[in-house]
Amino acid sequence: MTTLPGTTPARSRTTAAGPGLREAAPTMRAWRVTGPGEPTEVLRLDEVPAPVPGEGEVLVRVRAVAVNFPDVLLARGEYQVRPEPPFVPGIELCGDVVALGEGVAAGDRGLAPGVRVVGSAIGVLSELAVLPAAAVRPAPEGLGDAEAAALTIAYQTAWFALHRKARIRPGERLLVHAAAGGVGTAAVQLGIAAGAQVIAVVGNPAKAAVATAAGAHHVLVRGADLAAQVKELTGGAGADVVVDPVGGTAFEQSTRCIAFEGRIVVVGFASGDVPRVRANHALVKNYDVLGLHWALYQQRRPELVDAAHDALARLAAEGAVRPVVADVVPFEDAPAAVQRLAGGTTTGRLVVRVAD
Repeated sequence: MTTLPGTTPARSRTTAAGPGLREAAPTMRAWRVTGPGEPTEVLRLDEVPAPVPGEGEVLVRVRAVAVNFPDVLLARGEYQVRPEPPFVPGIELCGDVVALGEGVAAGDRGLAPGVRVVGSAIGVLSELAVLPAAAVRPAPEGLGDAEAAALTIAYQTAWFALHRKARIRPGERLLVHAAAGGVGTAAVQLGIAAGAQVIAVVGNPAKAAVATAAGAHHVLVRGADLAAQVKELTGGAGADVVVDPVGGTAFEQSTRCIAFEGRIVVVGFASGDVPRVRANHALVKNYDVLGLHWALYQQRRPELVDAAHDALARLAAEGAVRPVVADVVPFEDAPAAVQRLAGGTTTGRLVVRVAD
């Protein structure tokens, strides 16, 4: 049986190689979306050819994959990128470098066979994955595989929201919506590290403990009187910075309690409701609405992502940030994990263990 160096033995498939001859080719297991629908209905575990890195790419043996809401949207056919089925979902991993493609030299960006890495690209919910070298970085030593798998997207998003977009300053008041979720807990931890006063908003009382454990100074349960509660906690001034991955009424409430020269950073619409930005209201109250699509930085300004990763690795080494992993499930249970995230009741991160 042929194996790729540095991997666990791959299963083999036989292919014709001439009269009376058959040779083995490496294969792997991968979850694939067979068509649009709910994750548990359309995800299928297939045996497929093992990938080979092309120019500028890296082949990674996958240890763990963090589940993200885009995995739900990919299964449903509702994500902004719509691969042709069947395709492999999964967008965030921790694993080990197996091989470097042409144009990627050993040592570039700290990459070499055997190095444990984190990275983000569509198509990693499999035993082996190929990613652009620019999207792969050495994993922080102080984080386990599950924690490292959950570091890239949520913490990069929160970092760019606070530091690149909002330019948060020590002592400012930070309001974080969905503070028990992936981006939310990251924003709470990074806000504390930046010296902000953090007000966390969660969807129900059961999630409050997660936001408190992340370091929030105050935790509020989302309700009709949220804006009034924020104003009371801030002495009437309101929040200087808002991180909003929810949209809908969460955004509307933020506009009612945003401070003078406040900044609302929109990072997603987990509620499914894309709110309307009222330009006249922003003008009268003198606040900014800032959009953040982190993946565009990875595509257009990867050096900024590298710098953010270095900062996050330092904070992880200091113990200031640590992804909140709620559950780690076996590879075989990946569809159920994605479906749990679709239900909107999870706290912290769900991670699929692919290999030890």
